[in-house]
Amino acid sequence: MLLPIGDTPNPRGRSYVNYCLIALNLAVFGLVTLPLSASLPDLNDPLLLDYLRAIGAQGGVPVQSILDHVSAYDLAVFRYGFRPGDPGLLSLFSAMFLHAGWLHLAGNMLFLYIYGDNVEHRLGRFNYLLVYLGTGIAATLFFALMVPGSQVPLIGASGAISGVLGCYFVWFPRNKIKVFVFLFPFFMNTVLVPARWVLGFYLLIDNLIPLLLNGGGGSGVAHGAHLGGFLAGGALALGVDRLPGLLQSRRNFSFEEEIDADDTPVVPPAEEIARLIANSRPARAAQVYIAITDRAERSRVASSDLLALGDFFQQAADYDRALGLFRRLIAERPRDPAHDRALLGAGRALLHKPRCITSAYHYFLAAIDVTRDSALAEECRLHLRAIERLGQEQKTTPEENRGRD
Repeated sequence: MLLPIGDTPNPRGRSYVNYCLIALNLAVFGLVTLPLSASLPDLNDPLLLDYLRAIGAQGGVPVQSILDHVSAYDLAVFRYGFRPGDPGLLSLFSAMFLHAGWLHLAGNMLFLYIYGDNVEHRLGRFNYLLVYLGTGIAATLFFALMVPGSQVPLIGASGAISGVLGCYFVWFPRNKIKVFVFLFPFFMNTVLVPARWVLGFYLLIDNLIPLLLNGGGGSGVAHGAHLGGFLAGGALALGVDRLPGLLQSRRNFSFEEEIDADDTPVVPPAEEIARLIANSRPARAAQVYIAITDRAERSRVASSDLLALGDFFQQAADYDRALGLFRRLIAERPRDPAHDRALLGAGRALLHKPRCITSAYHYFLAAIDVTRDSALAEECRLHLRAIERLGQEQKTTPEENRGRD
């Protein structure tokens, strides 16, 4: 048995929205699921007949058979779970907080507890709630496309949690997951496994392969919802990373430097950028670079010039543009000798953005892994130590404050 039980590193502070979501799911289970599961259904409920038809009951069904096999919770799930054949706006949300049993609830809450805090820290509390609900809805709709006429209700938080996992996969690639390995009597211990290995296993082995083998349904587990939520979360995380730079690149670009009439480029942009940087005019070079709309033309700009532009944006406190430029260099030129400096630049830019220190930590680690420059590696280690010290200070300060009260 392999059981994830935690992750590292973790962000500072408390993930209040994540805790509230866990508490709400537990409360619904304790206050709704358990009492209704022990209660008999209302035989006068008009929904009872629809439920019996949906589960395949034919002809006259004895009352005693209904009382023996159907509970009030079964009818509640049929009413508030999401049925693709009879969709409703309310059930899109209510289905996320209903669970089939203790194991269903415990597995979902464990995953939400492990992965949710990092994602909440990255997004902020309100945005995290929106992402949780939004990816949960996306997961449900993705599943509904596979079984459009089904009257079998979909319930559970796993679609929304899969959205959280998709965000985690993109934003925290270097995190490690604490996995308890129970192979009695041979091996029983906790091991650290790279996060993307664990999440890749979840995506492929736990969901994609069973989905393909079962032809989209019939297994009792909504693998399609899990996949839909994961893809929605991953796509959203990628969009969050890239959108600020994309939006800014479409705004009018203005620095203090005046543009002379003879500054209009008469040579290819890459050559013009190189000339301007060589002449110590990075502001004008940045204007020329941002005006480039063609990817092929942008790829002709020398990596050294891109690094100089990124450093200029950093000095101008334009951290979104700096981050976008460094990330583009990393993505489009993975084998470039400047790759390590781009990773360092991206990490430095993230240090100035809210809730991005954990992401910055990962960039500095990646730079150390690929660089052959001892000075650059040492600079990354200095940043890592500063982040670790900051984390220790955040942990000790509340205790010290309580001692003074």
